[in-house]
Amino acid sequence: MHGERVLLSEGSSLTARETLTVLGRRGVQVEIVSASSAPIARFSRWCRRLHHAPAPATDPIGYLAGVDALMSTGRFTALIPTHEQAWLFAAGRRLLPHARVAVADIGAFGQLESKVRFARLLDHLALPQPAWAEVQQESDLDRLGFPVWVKAAFSTAGRGVRHVHNHREAVSAWHALRSPDNPVMVQQSAPGRYRQVQAIFDHGRLVAAAVSEQLATGVGGSAAARLSVGDPVAVDAIRRVGEHLDWHGGIDLDFFSSQGQPQFIECNPRTVEPGNAAAAGVNLPQLLVDLATGATLSHQPVVARAGVRTRSTMAIGLGAAESPGTRRGAPAGGRATRPASRKRRGAHAGVA
Repeated sequence: MHGERVLLSEGSSLTARETLTVLGRRGVQVEIVSASSAPIARFSRWCRRLHHAPAPATDPIGYLAGVDALMSTGRFTALIPTHEQAWLFAAGRRLLPHARVAVADIGAFGQLESKVRFARLLDHLALPQPAWAEVQQESDLDRLGFPVWVKAAFSTAGRGVRHVHNHREAVSAWHALRSPDNPVMVQQSAPGRYRQVQAIFDHGRLVAAAVSEQLATGVGGSAAARLSVGDPVAVDAIRRVGEHLDWHGGIDLDFFSSQGQPQFIECNPRTVEPGNAAAAGVNLPQLLVDLATGATLSHQPVVARAGVRTRSTMAIGLGAAESPGTRRGAPAGGRATRPASRKRRGAHAGVA
C-alpha cells in the first residue's frame, strides 16, 4: 500500500474529500485533477498535488486528454472517479488508453443515471420502491395524489427534486425541471430511516458492501453523519442490481428502511462518501485501486460491521449553510477528528 499513488477525478465533492482522508491515512499518495484552482480537497493535508484540467462539463474531450496525459507519465497506480466523471470515463474509455480505472460499461450506466430508467429497473427486478409514474402530460401529475415528489430524470445532489403538496405546485415543479432530453417522474414518499448501501463489484460479482444510516444532514440532503448498520436485505438488493448489470466498480443505492424493509429511491453509479464504510472495516477506495490494477480480491464479499458512527464536520457545516436559520444539520456532541475510542460506545469518528 505504501508507495501507491492515485489520481482523483475531481476535488470539489465531499466524496473526494473523504477519499483523500481514507487513502491518505493508510499511506497512499493522493493527487487531484480539477478545473477549479481551489477545490475543497486542496485544503486537506492528504492532498499531495493539484493538477489543472479543462472542466469536464464544458470540455469533456479536453478533460479526458488532460487526465490521460497525467496517467501516461506512469506515476499513478490508478485513477479513481469520485463524482459524475465515472460516467464520462465509461463513455470516453477509448480516450483513456493509459488509465487503470474500474468503471462499468456505458450501457450499464444508462440503466442507472436516469431516475426514470432506474425506477423501471427496480420494477423489472421486483425490488421495492415507492409508487411512481412518468409524467408525459399535466394530468399525470395527479396520478399518485399529494403530497408527492417531482423528480427530473437527470440531476445530482438533490437539485432536480421537488416536494409538492398540490396540483399548482406540481405544475410549477414540472415546468421548472422538464426539458426535451430530461423527462420527469412523480413518486410517493417512503417511510422510515434514510440509509445508503454501497458496494464494489468485479464484473457482476459482489466484492464488498457497507450500509449506513443518516444521523445528520449535509449539503444537498446528503448524510453528513452516519451510523453503520447491518441490513442483509439491502445488501442482497444491491447484489441483484450489480449482477443484472454486470457492474464493475463502485455503486450506491439510497433507500428508506422501515421495520427491516427497504424502499429504494435513487442510485449513484459510483462510490459516494466512503468514510463510514472505511471506519467500519471496508475501504472502498482501496478496493477500487485493487480492482483497477488486477490485484487479488477476496472470493467472499466483505461486509462492513455495524455500530460505527462517523461524521464529517465540513459536510455538516455546508449543509447548515445551505439551510440558513436552522440547526437541523448539527448532531449533538463536540467536534470529532479521529476514530472513537473502543471504550467510548456511541462516540463519533471524524472522516474528513
